[in-house]
Amino acid sequence: QVPLVESGGGSVQAGGSLRLSCRASGYTNSGYMAWFRQAPGKEREWVASIGTGFGGRWFADSVKGRFNISRDNDKETLYLQMDSLKPEDTAMYYCAADTITSGGSRSATGRYVYWGQGTQVTVSS
Repeated sequence: QVPLVESGGGSVQAGGSLRLSCRASGYTNSGYMAWFRQAPGKEREWVASIGTGFGGRWFADSVKGRFNISRDNDKETLYLQMDSLKPEDTAMYYCAADTITSGGSRSATGRYVYWGQGTQVTVSS
C-alpha cells in the first residue's frame, strides 16, 4: 500500500494560480502518476500524467497550456501547477499512482491502483 496525501487546494479567483502537492511515501514504481478531478454530479476525469521513471508528460486538452505536472523524486512528491484558472476547473482533485502490473491507458482511472483522499479547488468568476 502506498499512501498518497494531497495538499494545496483552496479558493481562488479566475485567472489565479494554485499548486497542488501529492506526497507519495514509498512509491518506487517507475510507471505513471497522474492527477484526476471530479466536479459535483460529474464523472472523475483525467487531468495529466507523468512517467516517473522515463519522463514524459501528458495533459487533457482542457488544461493544456495552463497546467503543468512534475515530480520531485527526492521529496517523493508529485505536483500540479495550475495557472490561468477558470471556474470550470472547480473540482476535487485527486492524485493517483499505478503499479508494475498496471495496464491500459495512462488517462484511464482503471490503470491506477493508489489514490489520495482529494483536495478541493474552487475557482470563482
